[in-house]
Amino acid sequence: MPATSLLTGIKVVDMTTVLFGPYCTQTFADLGADVVKIEPKTGDVIRLVSRPSKTPRMSPTHLTLNRGKRCVDWDPKTDFGKEATLRLIEQSDVFIHNIRQSAIERLGLTFEEVRSVKKDIVYVHCLGFSPDGPYAGQPAYDDIIQSLSGMTDLLPRVDGREKKRFLPMAMADKISGLHAVYATLAALLKKNQTGEAIHTEVPMLECVTHFLLAEHFDEATMTPPTGDFGYERQLDPTRQPFQTRDGWVVIAPYSDDRWVRAFEVLGATDVFADERLKDFASRRANRSLMQEKLSLYISNYSTGEILALFHKADIPAAKSNSLEDLQNDPHLAATNFFQLREHPTEGGYWEIQPPVRFNGIPRKEIRPAAHIGQDTDAVLAELGLEAGVENTASGNVRKPPNPGSV
Repeated sequence: MPATSLLTGIKVVDMTTVLFGPYCTQTFADLGADVVKIEPKTGDVIRLVSRPSKTPRMSPTHLTLNRGKRCVDWDPKTDFGKEATLRLIEQSDVFIHNIRQSAIERLGLTFEEVRSVKKDIVYVHCLGFSPDGPYAGQPAYDDIIQSLSGMTDLLPRVDGREKKRFLPMAMADKISGLHAVYATLAALLKKNQTGEAIHTEVPMLECVTHFLLAEHFDEATMTPPTGDFGYERQLDPTRQPFQTRDGWVVIAPYSDDRWVRAFEVLGATDVFADERLKDFASRRANRSLMQEKLSLYISNYSTGEILALFHKADIPAAKSNSLEDLQNDPHLAATNFFQLREHPTEGGYWEIQPPVRFNGIPRKEIRPAAHIGQDTDAVLAELGLEAGVENTASGNVRKPPNPGSV
């Protein structure tokens, strides 16, 4: 499933790094926008994550996060780089960056300064924290935001261990990146209606806390509170994948009639002789006990047997995949979610496909991730600037990119 052409004609100037901003701009590239990523001569630090396949600074994560983008390597701190950046912004719809306010002021690329050269620019600032609070301007990384947002408090609430722990993924970065996507799209819609520039701020802490408290504010929402923080069902330590004879499954009966049916198909209706599970009200009050009882019976079956029984009885059930299982998952295989691609310099690699489809909209192939400065000459030519040499007065001389020796 290639990228869509839905946003063809939209031009994005991308000065973001690592994961938060690049996850947003990767989505825009997948949607068909022309994304030009401005990097330092050493490239975005995400190019160094994990071992590259063949070429330095071409990490597997870079191949995913920065696919579909054109990459240039001029320096906005030089006169030449500043001129190139402003000319590029002048021809674009969106300018997005994750540079701290003090640094963006030194570069002369604040909202007011950018709007002076592009009166209808969508200016998106990916921040750690809203500028109104005491954390404003502090550095923010996924670990910092997981900690401040309360995310590191979730696992201890489930397993009773006192030690706070990170969720083992860049959750805060990716959540914030998706917030940046819809914020940018909304701003584009508004600027197309008014013809005016829009200044958009996407602060990580607020985005992640908003995401987490959608259900975990729970009864503390009320004033005075009617109960505690934390959605009880999701914090139930017994609500976990069940172990079978040869693997793991997830069973999600949800409604009472399906819970009853689950024990029926397992030949375990004797559990309802227990006073704690005899009727709907008692079962609702003792969901953890039902999970524990169900676990005992499921362990006697293979994964295939459980799935067959529960699917026939119309009870939601699925295999609990490991990361290594994903490429062999029959549904993901049938939808071509993983596609084997050939990078011009890095060789074969697996590409995860855009998850959202737009039926009836023409599609196009996703452009492989670029080397540092690979598109500098082409973009400079589009801007009417001489390719090959930067402003030598600044002490920066740019050589034409050689993707094989980056």
